[in-house]
Amino acid sequence: MTVPAQAASITGDTQLVLRSVGKTFANRTIALSDVNLTVRQGDFISLLGASGCGKSTVLRLIAGLSSPTSGLLDWRIQQAGRPDTSKHEIGFVFQEPTLLPWASVADNVWLPLRLKGVSRRAAAERENAVLTGVGLCGFEQAVPRELSGGMKMRVSIARAMVARPRLLLMDEPFAALDEITRFQLNNDLLQLWQQENFTVIFVTHSVFESVFLSNRIVVMAGRPGRIFGEIEIDEPYPRTEPFRTSAHYGQLTRKTSAMLAEAMGAEHGRH
Repeated sequence: MTVPAQAASITGDTQLVLRSVGKTFANRTIALSDVNLTVRQGDFISLLGASGCGKSTVLRLIAGLSSPTSGLLDWRIQQAGRPDTSKHEIGFVFQEPTLLPWASVADNVWLPLRLKGVSRRAAAERENAVLTGVGLCGFEQAVPRELSGGMKMRVSIARAMVARPRLLLMDEPFAALDEITRFQLNNDLLQLWQQENFTVIFVTHSVFESVFLSNRIVVMAGRPGRIFGEIEIDEPYPRTEPFRTSAHYGQLTRKTSAMLAEAMGAEHGRH
């Protein structure tokens, strides 16, 4: 596969704007306060922060799984003259693969299309394409108990991608995996992102992972959850193994770590 030296999928067109978004739960816990974020078509954004700072809540609001208490989500990308907020345009990969344990890999991946009324035959080409993209050719008839943790996560990504989402939300998908598997899935995810031309919002606790994957890192602080700062990662794509050991990578991780430490200090300073 030939990939341009820069992430050409980033168009600069605004896809979504979070405007002064706040979320307060029924128990009066303020999960988010005054969150402002602009998402461009083709961005790979990492939300980085400590546990409890509202990263997953942001994803749930964007996915429509929860509603903001204040502020609004302004969807900008339009299709046929209408705001494009249809749920099939959003894919969600959770921290746990959440696969149907009795179903084969192929059936798990087909599920989103099946729910939309797409026949197995009509779905076959797309299903094969996403399974190839995540490296699961030959495992179509395996069931989840026969797969490793990394392979289960590949199935989960393929299932999220099969309906061609314009926005992929990923909530710490690789957190439970060993380092070698995590690195490989990072590489595969970036390749798939460039091939398919979608936008990613990726929740992680890992500075190293966020720097390797992202063109933008949004650092969050908590209590209440808010955006503390943003770092542009100016390394061109594709990103390969030499980047992980480069001086530039080291500089970027130190810069990101410093902002994260400052954000966590600001959080503790409120209490």
